[in-house]
Amino acid sequence: MPAPVPLDESAIDAVEAYLRAHEPSYSAFRRIDGVLCALNRFNFTTGLVVGLNTDHYERRYCYEHQHEALEALQAWDGRGHPGGPWIKCKGAGIDLLNPALCE
Repeated sequence: MPAPVPLDESAIDAVEAYLRAHEPSYSAFRRIDGVLCALNRFNFTTGLVVGLNTDHYERRYCYEHQHEALEALQAWDGRGHPGGPWIKCKGAGIDLLNPALCE
């Protein structure tokens, strides 16, 4: 899976400020190697959202429980997939089941 496109610090500041002001469903913002990540509540899951911008994101990892998504976000170094029991990874052209669930 390709790595998210990093942004410079001023661009990340602008995106985070915009999302905080206009998209209150996002929380727990974290910058990992120039990539803005956060949590967002979806209908039945909490998404660890990767590569945020003002109008889209690159992908999300769906977790059943918010605390598991938060723990994964806090521990993740941005390489590979985050830890914890994520169910699916979704994004443009991405629909991946967690390989650990397929064993």
